[in-house]
Amino acid sequence: MNFELNLSVEELEKRTHKDYLIRKPLLKEDAEEYKALAEGDKEALKHLCKAANYANIIYMKQDNELNLTFLEFINKETEKGSKQAELTKILFTAQLGIIGIDSESNPVILLKDAKETDGKAFYPNGLTKEELHKILKEMLKNGERDEVEKILNQRTIVKRNGSKLKAYDYTEEFKEEFNKIADELELASKTSTNKDFNEYLLLQAKALRENDPMLDAKADKKWASLQDTPLEFTISREQYADLFTGSVIEDEELKKLLEENNITAISKDSIGIRVGIVNKKGTEDLLKVKHYLPLMAENMPLKEQYEQNISSEEDNLQTMVDVDIVSLRGDEGSYRGGITIAQNLPNNDKLSLTIGGGRRNVYHRQIRTSNSPDAIERRRKRLNATLNPELHKYYNPEADHWFTIGHENVHSLGPKSGTEALGKYKNIIEENKADMGSLALLDCLTNAGVYTEEEKKQILVTFGANCFLKAKPELSQAHRVRTVMQAYFFIKEGAISVNNEGIIDINIDKMVQTANKMLTEIIQVQLSQDFNKGEEYVNKYFKWTDEINNVSIKLKEIDKALNGMIETPLADILCK
Repeated sequence: MNFELNLSVEELEKRTHKDYLIRKPLLKEDAEEYKALAEGDKEALKHLCKAANYANIIYMKQDNELNLTFLEFINKETEKGSKQAELTKILFTAQLGIIGIDSESNPVILLKDAKETDGKAFYPNGLTKEELHKILKEMLKNGERDEVEKILNQRTIVKRNGSKLKAYDYTEEFKEEFNKIADELELASKTSTNKDFNEYLLLQAKALRENDPMLDAKADKKWASLQDTPLEFTISREQYADLFTGSVIEDEELKKLLEENNITAISKDSIGIRVGIVNKKGTEDLLKVKHYLPLMAENMPLKEQYEQNISSEEDNLQTMVDVDIVSLRGDEGSYRGGITIAQNLPNNDKLSLTIGGGRRNVYHRQIRTSNSPDAIERRRKRLNATLNPELHKYYNPEADHWFTIGHENVHSLGPKSGTEALGKYKNIIEENKADMGSLALLDCLTNAGVYTEEEKKQILVTFGANCFLKAKPELSQAHRVRTVMQAYFFIKEGAISVNNEGIIDINIDKMVQTANKMLTEIIQVQLSQDFNKGEEYVNKYFKWTDEINNVSIKLKEIDKALNGMIETPLADILCK
């Protein structure tokens, strides 16, 4: 198949230049962390990295039906000497697909006339939301309840079946890739030195081979219990990409039919894989916070109105690890406007949480620690251009990590069920909750001795200084939309101000109370389980004001970066 490339050589040369394409190197081949591993764990790491590579194929299949054939095309054109194809491949590899988005929220479309769809490749190409709703209503009225439930399940790919739709489980649709991953996990389990980790690998391998959600639940439950293991391996299943499934509650007739049939629509899982080496010192620091999770749960707003994952009265099922990252693949490694620095999994829709499983926080050391001369210089320029000089003494990049620890822990707090009813706004509101909880709980954690008063100020100022973007995001960018909402809310409440020159000032004394006010509103929206209230809430605060725009102008002047990409030197060698 022939394709027409969309971006000119001139545009591609710009976007792949080091000033515009930020590279994120993961663990290198000479890393001391790798050298310190037992020989059996080194051998296991080879198989885990090989397993991870198959996630790229799965993710590309989920993302766009043309991704793999397009990749084959640009590979052939590159071999023929096409500069345009060679540069296109760099961006394709970075964003892992034909269509991505840059740091200024502009679409990066590598194929001429390609169109982004809310259903990605989880649903048939050309299927509209209106057609989806119509077909599902007809199927429910015809008594095809079970098939509709499969269609709206998080682990299926949906295809046309005449005038109807049919769902195929991931173990069917990605059978070849899942089996190859399972093969590598079984091989890794034969040499890995940790018994618990090996048990998890075998449970995960079995879950990949069989169409049985309970097998996934058992693997997730075991994974979430892992604490003292040399290696890290995660198959992540996040739902930010699918904006189609949740739309079914926007049709009142369909919503009523789904309720009558006891069907909950759950957005599709995008598959990613993380491989790493657990950093013992970083993990020890994280575990110091675990003791205070019941205290955090006790201080959540409106706590008497809901059940949360963390009990305020007893020990909690949550593990935490800091990880030196060797490989990020699939959804984990696709650089589209940014890349995650930590995760709290499994999500509330996962079956493992109903069979006594806990949750696990994993932090990405190589993603968060940017101490290269270029990164340090970019931070210096940003502060000088946008933050009141009197506050510079409180800005601390490490404080952003402390804030992220709070963010990930707060994902385990607040309402543990019912948020699917918020549809496409669910993720925006949940991410907003995690941020605001991290700030709102600072006083109780400082009083308990987790942070000093100075460190609390550093967290608040660093958050406030980072609470601005280079451009207004699309609604599909949950993490970025919530950042705009927070900037607007904190300015409205007088906790943050911006002058005409785009200089940010922060009223430290108002920050925690403002976060607590926003957190309370968020939880009220989650408890409502009402799509309309979720939509009203997001629209109320997702406003791009003159103050926010003044900062964005400054940010674009000092930071040219548009795209980014993951580099995996150690993993590349291990996979040879």
